[in-house]
Amino acid sequence: MGRNTRKRRSPLATKVVAGAAALAVGGGGLVWANFYASAHESDSSHHRTRSAGAQVATIQCPDVGQELRNVPRGARSGVDKELARLDEQITEAYARLASTRQAQSGDSSYVQNAILGPLKSKRTAALDRIGINIRRGGGDAPGGLDRFAECRGMGADQPGNGDGQDDQNGDGGQDQDNGQGQDGGQDGGQDDGQNQGDNGNGAAGPFADDFVDINDVQPNSRDLENGLAANGDGGSTGSFTAVCGVNEDNLFNSDNLIVAPGVDNGAHHTHDYVGNQNNNAFSSDDDLAGADTSCQNQGDKSTYYWPVLRLQDGTQEFDANDLGGGAEGNVGKILKAAEAEIKFVGNQQSDVVAMPKFLRIITGDAKAFTNGVANANSSFSCTGFEDRQVTDKYVLCPEGSQVVRTSNFQSCWDGQNIDSANHRDHVAFVQGDGSCANGFQAIPQLQVRLVYDVPAPTVENGQVQNPYAVDGFPEQLHKPITDHNDFINVMDENLMNEVVDCINGGEDCQ
Repeated sequence: MGRNTRKRRSPLATKVVAGAAALAVGGGGLVWANFYASAHESDSSHHRTRSAGAQVATIQCPDVGQELRNVPRGARSGVDKELARLDEQITEAYARLASTRQAQSGDSSYVQNAILGPLKSKRTAALDRIGINIRRGGGDAPGGLDRFAECRGMGADQPGNGDGQDDQNGDGGQDQDNGQGQDGGQDGGQDDGQNQGDNGNGAAGPFADDFVDINDVQPNSRDLENGLAANGDGGSTGSFTAVCGVNEDNLFNSDNLIVAPGVDNGAHHTHDYVGNQNNNAFSSDDDLAGADTSCQNQGDKSTYYWPVLRLQDGTQEFDANDLGGGAEGNVGKILKAAEAEIKFVGNQQSDVVAMPKFLRIITGDAKAFTNGVANANSSFSCTGFEDRQVTDKYVLCPEGSQVVRTSNFQSCWDGQNIDSANHRDHVAFVQGDGSCANGFQAIPQLQVRLVYDVPAPTVENGQVQNPYAVDGFPEQLHKPITDHNDFINVMDENLMNEVVDCINGGEDCQ
């Protein structure tokens, strides 16, 4: 399908893929051991030996990046690299977790001693280096960084609470058979409605419980105040639509210039890109400003990017054996959007001001399954049913209806910074009445609506076949709540002023 623009593989990334390569087969996807299988399963699902709900399915670690708010600018590069190192450590530990199920079944302390304990030691060293970077940059490192070192086991149906302390015993809530069953979870069964058919990556998800029929979703059941609702008459009621295509140039990579600049494979999942054609981990602001753009208006060199949507149908994509792709559990056919609607709208209470050039905004949380939902901003629906929005499920659409992913970005800006240490504090969502709090200023709100032709997965008897899912960090189990979207503003001054004038003047422009 296209090309991967990742420039090079870092030594740390090479270590991760070396561990993962031992698990790769055939199509390049990881065959995660089937650890939900229920031992000695009877004919009746009501009398199965309990294992799925008790199993350590994944690893939950405190998201250190969200806790760092006062990092000197001169220290941010070093800190970002250490944060990326923490992500690599989790990826490596998750690969070990998924590949050692048989050993775990015979040793109740295996996960703690062989996986979580060594991970804590590595994280402690990385956290120490974060503190050193901050101090060298002239800042005061927050005290007690080592409290973020410990990670926990977590079940597949057990959303995180954001503090890494979900399970105080570190055992994922296992019952007395250690949650493994007597056969190490290798018999191909299923339990608790969780599908463990292979689908190319086995237990890395998604599962049957991650899907919902759109007809079973109540209309208007989700709060739509953050942009899906129409603007108020008293504010700025216009709009500006950016026509930038659907990634016809096949620009894909697993970098993340916002969160992990200068780090190869910083996202650990593959992104679709529209707009700017020179977006990778090593792009400078000058590179972005001098790049080509897929947008019809050549004054818009902004980069709009999001995790790809894949159909887990056994297709071997260009990244089937690569980091960010099949080597980290992101397998199957990449589905490009049939439509990518990019629109900027106004504020319900006031005029908007121009965004600064190179403003960076992330909406949603790629780690929301283990972090908790504080920063989650996912939304799935179907064409013809868009008054029904779902945050924590993928949708099953009826024949003739298409899957819709919607992202509505933060639209209040602190008036000073194009980014912040945790990549969130410089922007915010509006308050309940549509206004900006804390002296923040209203800026044009970016809304991205992606429409996909997705063959409907088959869900029967707790099993899902040929599911679709967003790419993600492997330990996030492809949960829909982890969907997210990214934006760097690279509009020239004249175009940004036009956007502001259209929105404040109540016009609809493009």
